[in-house]
Amino acid sequence: MFLVVIYGVLWCQSVWAHLGSGMLLGLLWMQSAYVGHDSGHYVVMTNKGFNKLAQIVAGNCLTGISIAWWKWTHNAHHIACNSLDHDPDLQHMPVFAVSSRFFNSITSRFYGRELKFDSLARFLISYQHWTFYPVMCIARINLYVQTFLLLFSTKRSVPDRALNIIGILVFWTWFPLLVSCLPNCGERIIFVLASFAVCSIQHIQFCLNHFAANVYLGKPSGNDWFEKQTSGTLDISCVTWMDWFFGGLQFQLEHHLFPRLPRCQLRQISPLVQALCKKHNLPYRSLSFWEANRWTIRTLRKAALQARDLTNPAPQNLLWEAVNTHG
Repeated sequence: MFLVVIYGVLWCQSVWAHLGSGMLLGLLWMQSAYVGHDSGHYVVMTNKGFNKLAQIVAGNCLTGISIAWWKWTHNAHHIACNSLDHDPDLQHMPVFAVSSRFFNSITSRFYGRELKFDSLARFLISYQHWTFYPVMCIARINLYVQTFLLLFSTKRSVPDRALNIIGILVFWTWFPLLVSCLPNCGERIIFVLASFAVCSIQHIQFCLNHFAANVYLGKPSGNDWFEKQTSGTLDISCVTWMDWFFGGLQFQLEHHLFPRLPRCQLRQISPLVQALCKKHNLPYRSLSFWEANRWTIRTLRKAALQARDLTNPAPQNLLWEAVNTHG
């Protein structure tokens, strides 16, 4: 795919070829992220050295997102799945809030700071069910920023920091250079937006797996880890020949219960997980991609309407008052 993208940009003159190359690059980023995800959970190569190389190439070099940043956040996500104060994958204030509990300005135990629900947060969250998809189209920008913040942080110890930085420099060498080879500024913008928009499908998928599921405060304790995983995840149902597109993560619960199990085995163990959940009266939810979108938007809309409630105390500003003026 990478070679086809390069060919489309350098040797094709058609704007449609350039647009298609941008879309293919977005698909490449999706599939490369799945390789990074697989190699981050378990050894997919012949030894750990080659596995680390696969992580750096698939993550840092091709997508521009540090595997070190991914491991840092993803491990916490698996340990405390859908915990509002421990799971970084739910902590998107002030842009998104999946629960009204965020309106109490809870403290993130992962980032070690308060997630403030101020006037700006209230305004943005009040329209989050409308802004969700547009934000997803440019969500990669935030991932690039988070990568730089971690790799150049002086407060955190980052494993293989130098190797991760080199990988990121590789990405920020070839990607701007490739974009600069397009004939004009308009096509460059279209190319970047097309690649971001296609890859946003993956960002949306990650949100579908958890945004509409059950949430809680605190961390798992005792024997409730299994129950927290089942209540905090949603599967995406699809036909077998689409497994490659979702990277195996449509079996989100199966992956959370067996994170070191290769993706090609997740479909096979799905009936076993369903039977186990049924035996212990635990939720097992598998929705179509479109139905999962409906659930997610419904969750965001519910929190948005709660944020608009003027009886809920929060600082107001002129912009908020102007947008919500009646009469």
